Amino acid sequence: MNQKLLANLFAPISIGPVTIRNRIMSTGHDTTLPTDGTVNDAYVAYQESRARGGVGLIVLQVAAVHESARYSSHVLMATDDSCIAGYRKMADVCHSHGASVFAQLFHPGREIMESDDGLAGVAYSASAVPQERFHVMPRQASVQLIAEIVAGYGAAAKRMQSAGIDGVEIVASHGYLPSQFLNPAVNKRLDQYGGSDANRLRFLREVITAVREATSDSFAVGLRISSREMDTQGLQLDTTLAACQQLAAQLDFVNVIAGTSASLGGAVHIVPPMSIENAYLAPDAKLFKENLQIPVFVAGRINQPQEAEMILANAEADMVGMTRALICDPQMPAKAAAGLLEDIRACIGCNQACIGHFHRGLPISCIQHPETGRELNFGFGEIPRTAKAKQVMVVGSGPAGLKAASVAAKAGHKVTLYEKSKQLGGQVLLAQKLAGRMEFGGLATNLIRECSLAGVELLTNTVVDRALVEQQQPDTVIVATGAKPYIPEFENFGAMQVLNSWQLLSGDATAGTSVLIADSMCDWIGMGLARALAENGHQVQLAVNGICAGEQLQSYVRTEMVAALHRLGVVVIPYMRLYGCDDDTVYMQHTASGEAVQYQAIDSLILCQGHLPQSALVDEINDLTQVHLIGDALAARTAEEAVFDGLKVAWNL
Repeated sequence: MNQKLLANLFAPISIGPVTIRNRIMSTGHDTTLPTDGTVNDAYVAYQESRARGGVGLIVLQVAAVHESARYSSHVLMATDDSCIAGYRKMADVCHSHGASVFAQLFHPGREIMESDDGLAGVAYSASAVPQERFHVMPRQASVQLIAEIVAGYGAAAKRMQSAGIDGVEIVASHGYLPSQFLNPAVNKRLDQYGGSDANRLRFLREVITAVREATSDSFAVGLRISSREMDTQGLQLDTTLAACQQLAAQLDFVNVIAGTSASLGGAVHIVPPMSIENAYLAPDAKLFKENLQIPVFVAGRINQPQEAEMILANAEADMVGMTRALICDPQMPAKAAAGLLEDIRACIGCNQACIGHFHRGLPISCIQHPETGRELNFGFGEIPRTAKAKQVMVVGSGPAGLKAASVAAKAGHKVTLYEKSKQLGGQVLLAQKLAGRMEFGGLATNLIRECSLAGVELLTNTVVDRALVEQQQPDTVIVATGAKPYIPEFENFGAMQVLNSWQLLSGDATAGTSVLIADSMCDWIGMGLARALAENGHQVQLAVNGICAGEQLQSYVRTEMVAALHRLGVVVIPYMRLYGCDDDTVYMQHTASGEAVQYQAIDSLILCQGHLPQSALVDEINDLTQVHLIGDALAARTAEEAVFDGLKVAWNL
């Protein structure tokens, strides 16, 4: 496939007064890279990476339009002229690479998450209706405050245009303030801003008018809105479509997304995980496109250029948001344009280091491409060539070993990777077998492709020992030999079947009818096994040593898994520490009360108790050559740490 077969994707498009070089868009998303409320060098470098990679449109992360919009300690502020210099630098840099740049104008309303000093802020909304997800009780905004906020949108837009930004996107999606005014379940006002559809639309109409009056005709103005908020208390499709039809004459585009940040279930659709169908919002976008006379954008699990091309070819949308695809591979547009589709590092929808980092207050990254968010340290994908090539032996083909091998080879070293089994991939080969996690296997597929392109020699069915190292005489050995299941000491008084997760996933064992999973890690392994077993007809109890199942997971991934377990009737029990078992009873301890708990009529006890590093090779060979220990062989963690370990050690060879 080449650019001609992606003709729609690489066709220019006019959005109001702005001509964009192609239909690939990076949607607005928080990065936690800015540190003081202004655009900084780290954030410019992050977006420059995508501009260099060929993206058509970059929509910047939200910028607050009023002091009451500080919903987090790291939100960009567009409330005074001090913001202009940073936005001007961003515009200049992205324009120099051919990308167009829009900025998001934002007010969260009743969603105030955290502050600089840890004190809860005062949240304002259309009415005093609580925000369920973050447990916020807002004040009803006065008419005077509404006027200030509306004026703030206009003033912020004027600053963006003066900085050279091409346009703005007013954020009315995901249950934020404009949505709160539109939603009759939230807007209980009886004045000019509530009580009827026309009055509930007034706030958003005034905002658009203020933005238009503050900017010139050469500036694009659009709206981002959730077609459906995916919650019984959220906006529904008929309401949002009707609102857009009434506002379309004032807009240059509408950007369709789904979900709401106001509820746990609705929030899943802000960054839908791999369990959500690819391109699932295209039908909604098509409905908007058929009923509006302006361009319609769409996003939502669109990971591959072929998917985006199909949406455009089917006239379902005019521009396609591919944000996580660009986080995972900033060069994706350029590779697609060159017909190098197999070389694209495809997003697997894990949510771990992108939105997962943001939710932890950390700068954005990607488990497959840890260079993302670290552009000031690792550049834009050009690995420095070594002045002195080394012979590098990498032992183990999990994520750590594969990443180390590919980076070292790209730097000019002669790299051979050894894998003792017949298949490359390490624990990824097991992870992809969990229910709802098949796409995770793409991590290994992508890394193996990177190794092949870099010229790594890949050897399977080869055990590395001291003799082989002595024979090969490498300059450096990178040990990435992984881990094995940790089996804790516990009292076993009988003949109950006790299995670990690897035995089940590899097919070496089959569980009985009534299963109890003892999960001390609160990650995706216990939940994935519980779901898989329940789907196969087993009676499953999931006992977790934490406050909830999936406690360590990104919240949208956890919520989707919790929903699946609930539908399947899996019993989830928190605060449980494994103590022992006999023929048919599992004994546990409640970690809060310290009291003993028994679970009877159990056929199989499944252990998900973490992993032990396997690093014996280091002691065998550390007197022979330079040795580096990475990934789970260093310390059993996640794929994110493994890949980053591989990057760091290879970068510094």
